[in-house]
Amino acid sequence: MRVLFVHQGFPGQYRHILRALASQGGNQLVGMGINPLNEKLPSQVTYVRYQLNRGSSQQVHPWAVETESKVIRGEACAHAACRLQKEGFIPDLICAHPGWGEALYLKDIWPKIPLLSYQEFFYHAKGFDLDFDNEIQKSTEWPDCAKLRMKNANPLLMLNSSDWNICPTYFQRSTFPSEFHNKISVIHDGIDINIANPDNPPQSLILSDQSKFFLGEKIITFVNRRIEPYRGCHTFIRSIPLIQKISPDIKIVIVGGFEGASYGSMPAVGTWKDQFLREIEGQYDPSCVYFTGNLDYSSFIKLLKLSSCHVYLTYPFVLSWSLLEAMSIALPIVGSSTAPVQEVIRDGYNGLLVDFFSPNELAEAISDLVKNRDLANKLGQAARQTILERYTIQRCVPLHLNLMQLVANRVLPGM
Repeated sequence: MRVLFVHQGFPGQYRHILRALASQGGNQLVGMGINPLNEKLPSQVTYVRYQLNRGSSQQVHPWAVETESKVIRGEACAHAACRLQKEGFIPDLICAHPGWGEALYLKDIWPKIPLLSYQEFFYHAKGFDLDFDNEIQKSTEWPDCAKLRMKNANPLLMLNSSDWNICPTYFQRSTFPSEFHNKISVIHDGIDINIANPDNPPQSLILSDQSKFFLGEKIITFVNRRIEPYRGCHTFIRSIPLIQKISPDIKIVIVGGFEGASYGSMPAVGTWKDQFLREIEGQYDPSCVYFTGNLDYSSFIKLLKLSSCHVYLTYPFVLSWSLLEAMSIALPIVGSSTAPVQEVIRDGYNGLLVDFFSPNELAEAISDLVKNRDLANKLGQAARQTILERYTIQRCVPLHLNLMQLVANRVLPGM
């Protein structure tokens, strides 16, 4: 089978699928993306980069800036696809992540080729992430809703042009208009349980800033791409004084970038980290709180293997891989009782769930797990079992491959 994969940060969510297809032999695999390839892929994969030939217009209407940026990316990707076509490449299937606009015009180049789109999230002004946090988020007046409507222009265009779609979780599928649900399969990308496992924890870990962590210490981990409210940084930072009061010997390790925001608004001044640390100044021991910045994957896994408890908080938004990787390592989880987390964590069975906005409830749950190691081990083993039953690449990748064959052969209902 000839498959074209399109992803801004190729391979992105397709890395396990690519390796599986390469191991089968006989498949022609082409990837397209805008960034340099930063990982080794099977030799059977050909990577094609596309480049932007212009930026966004300064005079474009503010509500249309994001739409224009996606049109620009879609045009650049389409030019690269045309070059592939002229070289004789005609795919049997196109797999695309449409989030940045790259796939907008691929059906105009190959109108008869099935398009399978990886859909992550559809925005709503009410009832999901954008009106969840009254402290951080301003009220959504009609101009905010209008801007959001334009933000959904690309997802709607892609839903309309895609022959089939895929979402990693049921919660994420629920965000899309109901009329499209019958053409959205739910299959997670899969967790590599051979890497993210509880076996052979390191005796110690020394990070680049010379922070040192040792096996047997009481270590709490909190991991996000950015330290920001969408992932509960304010609640977690506000819980630190009570955590330290209940358990003074805990090391609190916060992993993620400080500058900017991956999701939601930017802080008015400085960083979200500094803003919320100022709130608790003088109430906690900063020598036991470690902000590591972003870690390479190997250090991230080693840190999780040393952790006593992992905290994951999120708005009703896209679920992070880091939660499932922590579960795969058999860590006891304290998570927010929000819909994305509730899909994988059942309170008291494979983790503990707390009110997203309650620092005290969070601190008490963390302290319970640090002190009650029998409970922590029980929850951690159940978390690992959840991953083994539902989220391994050994289970998920064959489901992806089967769906790809069905879409390529146009045998699904409604195609």
